[in-house]
Amino acid sequence: MNLSIRGAALAAGITWGAAMLLTAAADSACGYGSAFLTMMDGLYPGYTHDGSVWSIVVGTLYGLLDGLVAGAAFAWLYNRFSG
Repeated sequence: MNLSIRGAALAAGITWGAAMLLTAAADSACGYGSAFLTMMDGLYPGYTHDGSVWSIVVGTLYGLLDGLVAGAAFAWLYNRFSG
């Protein structure tokens, strides 16, 4: 059985983008997830953990793109090695 590369990429992208969005929103509202967002600040160029709307949008887009690539790579590797 093969995984759908497109489906896995979309699922991972939406999940990671939503995780970035929700963590950034929770951080802006009550300070939750600050350490995680500071780590992402060092990982994603152009993203700053300052709580502004722009940083939330940039972080969400980075999460979406990162998830898309990781999901596609995972599905491709799975299909390649599963026989």
